Amino acid sequence: MPGTQQHALPLDGRNALVTGGGGTIGRSCAHALAEAGAKVHVVDRDVDSAALVASEVDGVAHATDLADPTAIQQLPEEVDVLVNNAGFQHVAPITEFPPETFIRMQQVMVTAPFLLARRCLPHMYARHWGRVINISSVHGLRASAFKSAYVAAKHGLEGLSKVIALESAAHGVTSNCVNPGYVRTPLVRDQISEQAASHGIGEDEVVSKILLDRPAIKRLIEPDEVSALVVWLCGPQAAYLSGAALPLDGAWSAS
Repeated sequence: MPGTQQHALPLDGRNALVTGGGGTIGRSCAHALAEAGAKVHVVDRDVDSAALVASEVDGVAHATDLADPTAIQQLPEEVDVLVNNAGFQHVAPITEFPPETFIRMQQVMVTAPFLLARRCLPHMYARHWGRVINISSVHGLRASAFKSAYVAAKHGLEGLSKVIALESAAHGVTSNCVNPGYVRTPLVRDQISEQAASHGIGEDEVVSKILLDRPAIKRLIEPDEVSALVVWLCGPQAAYLSGAALPLDGAWSAS
């Protein structure tokens, strides 16, 4: 229509990379970042999931095992928004926890974010702008029994995020953690099933008495609530916010 002005989107001209982009939270982040104007690189171990989400957001798919440092070297360096989201869960007592699973969880959730930041930060520094957003967890702030590897990894990610914030501040780059409680994802649904079988109770009771015991707000978090905070962290209003952990946990960590 004549006279209509085209307004630039907040992330026009920016490249975003989302790990675990084929999963529920990653997919939501990919969509939200694309809607804000970013060109999104969707990284996932599952080639079909990565391709599907990339096709939905007109992005680029990368089938990558983040436990493999050489595979990470094949990912793009020209990234303005790095979302370290990939992760997985294994629940077992320490005395029964498989060491190889513990190691792999640290590789995917701590080492890979370090390697990706190391790879992408020079581009951010050159442009004097960048956002490193780490999808941590309330378990980056609190612990739960039987989740030794996950809690250790998320606490490690918190420390890494703070160091990135300190080192990159002079270059216009921020680094923050988003710390959700239980999000409505397949990973959480699997935990509900496992807990129900383990305790001999129904899945509804698992949700109400176990998962939602500690949060004050008694519901699961929706994935788009997480991705909305991710996009908010990319905006000018968040330029002074760095080195922080942002609890999206229904006041779980307030108690």
